[in-house]
Formats: sequence, C-alpha cells, structure tokens
Amino acid sequence: MNVSVDLSARDEVPTWLAYGTPVFTVVGALALSAVALVALSVDPVAAYNTMFLETLTDPFGLRQTATRTVPLVLTGLAVYLPLRAGLWNVGAEGQLYAGAVVGTWIGLNVSLPTVALIPLALLGAGIAGGLWAGIPGFLRAKWDVNEIITTLLLTFVAIQFASYLVRGPMQGGSGNFPGSALLPDAAQFPAIPVLDVHAGFLVGLLAVATTAIIVGRTRVGFDVTFVGSNPLAAAQAGMSTFRVYLFVFFVGGAFAGLAGFSEIAGVQERLRPEFSSGYGFTAIPIALLGRNGAVRVLLAAAFFALLFVGGSKLEVSYGVPAALVDVIQALVILFLITAEFIKRYSVDVEIDRGPSPAAEAGEAR
Repeated sequence: MNVSVDLSARDEVPTWLAYGTPVFTVVGALALSAVALVALSVDPVAAYNTMFLETLTDPFGLRQTATRTVPLVLTGLAVYLPLRAGLWNVGAEGQLYAGAVVGTWIGLNVSLPTVALIPLALLGAGIAGGLWAGIPGFLRAKWDVNEIITTLLLTFVAIQFASYLVRGPMQGGSGNFPGSALLPDAAQFPAIPVLDVHAGFLVGLLAVATTAIIVGRTRVGFDVTFVGSNPLAAAQAGMSTFRVYLFVFFVGGAFAGLAGFSEIAGVQERLRPEFSSGYGFTAIPIALLGRNGAVRVLLAAAFFALLFVGGSKLEVSYGVPAALVDVIQALVILFLITAEFIKRYSVDVEIDRGPSPAAEAGEAR
C-alpha cells in the first residue's frame, strides 16, 4: 500500500475555516488537555466547570479576570498591529517594562492632582514603550534587520535594566524585597464604580477601539494591511514600507508601555523586578487568535485571563499543577500553527492499495 500526500496552495480560504480557526484551536487545546486531567485522575468536565463557569459566576473571579485582561489585551495589540504589517513583535514584554519604569518614575516624582498625573504618566509610559519598540522597527525598515531577534534581545535588556533601577536609583522598598517606593494615591488608578475594576480597564477598551478604527477606517490602516499582505505590490503602488514599519512598531510599543504602567498603577502599586507574569509573551498567541480584528484580540485576551484565574482556582480545588495552564497555552499555539498551515495549503491524501490478492493470484495462474 502506497500513501501519497499532495500539498497545494489555496487560492481562497473557506469562510468557515477563516472564521472558525480560533474556535477550533481553543476546543482542540482543551480536548487534548482533558487527557492530562484524566491522567491526574481528575474529571475533565468538573474541572472545566470549575475553571470557567464557576470563575465567571463568582464576583471575585470575574473581577480578577477583568483585571488580568488589561495587560493581556494591551500587549496583545502590541503584537497584533505589527502582525497586520507582516512583522513579528516578540518583545512586548520588554516594551511593557520600559513603560512601567517611565510611568512609575513620573508617578513618584511629579506632584499633580490625579486628573493630570495619571494621563501624564500614561503618556510617558506610552512614549517609552513606543520608542523601545521603535528601535527594532527602524532597524527593520532601514536595514532589513530581523525584528524577531532585535525585539527579543531588547526584552532582556529592558527587564535587566528595570531590575537594576529598583535595586539602585529607584529603590524605595524596605527589607529584603527590592522595589520602588509606593506610588502616591494621586498616581494610582481609581476603581470603576459598579464594576469594581481599576480604571486601566477603560484604557484597554479605548486601545481596542482606537486600533479597530485605525485598521478598519483610515488610510494608514489600509496601508498597513496592504503592506502586510503584499509588500512588493505596496511598494509599486507608492506606499512607504518604511513609514508603515515605524508606525506599527511605535504604536504597538506604546500599547505595551501602557500595559506596564496600568499593571503598576492598578495592581502592584510599586515597581518590582519581574513584576510581569509574562504578559508580553502570552500576547503572541493572543494576537494570533485575534489576528482578524482588534475586538477578537480583546476576546482572546479575556480567554487567557480566564485561563490564568481559573487555573489558580483549579489548582486549589483539585490539586492540579499550575503548569497545566502552560500546557493549555502551548497546545493553543500548536493548534494555531496547524490551523494556519491548513488555511494556506490544501492537503490531498491518496492511498494506492495495489492489486487485490485475488487479482495477483489470477495473474500468477
């Protein structure tokens, strides 16, 4: 029996496949993760009920999910926008740290009322994140330097630089725990009435709305999408890939910088070394899940926030290792890669079973 596999590029992606990919990816990852739960002697249905349904119906769990969504959606947009231009920003974590450092410094050293201090700190954080991302953006636009390498390396630089600052020039903590001084009340995000979530949630929603308008309703957004789909045709049409690359990296980095200060001003209250839970790296699968629109990035960010919060609840209730959330996240990425491959190529499998035994016997006679 001979099996032949033929790959052919798709001329057009079926609608059900284009829009169903995120759903298939999540369902597939959860179904395969159920095998790990069974191996741990845990009922997958009961576990997922605790992880998702109970978390969403519990006011505390819902608040925690909304709080976690803020840095995830902002860093998700930081990866999503360059992705629209065909670029990979894997350094959102470093841009988050750059924004956190500058925003915290402004909050600690500028004396203004809340209505002026918080916007000023957000502005500084956004500019810091944008400039930090602008370095690899410029290198890619000017000399075609691989942005994956430069964004990743600059992430380590930002993390180590922030660690140095909170152990040196910006140190204000007490005891053996390095960190800056506590932000004054004027620099901390107030809570949103009724929702009881810090005001950074509104910053995230505003960033989603702004991105959706830029991508879907402006000439700049059209240029970004055109360059991402066919850079050679865009260049022949007179579009400047240089400006597009700088734009997506600066704006994307600015979103990540906002995420950094939002986490400090809304949750941490002081800058600490390694304060982030890897939000900038989780942003990559979030951007891939939501690559068809900014609102989808928000939904993907909420899903991963629910994974983190529900995973903690699952760990306490069933004694499941916290690494299970990392397993689900890794499976989501693997299923995404597989789905993207299937979207690009049509797979045809032909099985040649050869002549039947009866035919072979007849030929022998």
